[in-house]
Amino acid sequence: MSSFEDLEVWKKARILRNKITELVKSFPAEEKYRLSDQIIRSSRSIGNNIAEGHGRFHYADAAKFLLNARGSAAETIDHLYIAMDNNIIEVKVFNSFKEDCEECMKMINGYINFLRKQADHKPNL
Repeated sequence: MSSFEDLEVWKKARILRNKITELVKSFPAEEKYRLSDQIIRSSRSIGNNIAEGHGRFHYADAAKFLLNARGSAAETIDHLYIAMDNNIIEVKVFNSFKEDCEECMKMINGYINFLRKQADHKPNL
């Protein structure tokens, strides 16, 4: 793979980020600089960290950023809980977005495992 844009996990994170961006447009105005900003930042961080990890040379460097991406996906779920608990989104919407976040996390785990196997078969340069 020549670019992070070729990674299916990055593509999934991009779709999630764009869906979150659309979702927050329906949030109340008083949440613009609170919950809306936080959930946008965490959802953006997923793809940002995948891209940055892809640009790293060694597995350990890449894995650090992928772990950050996974953490950002979990953080996004927590922000979704806040939105649901405050009646900003319905349970059905929450469940759909939570599934998307969990799918990203599974794909990130798969990418980490793939890189780990690659690192085990190649000598350090």
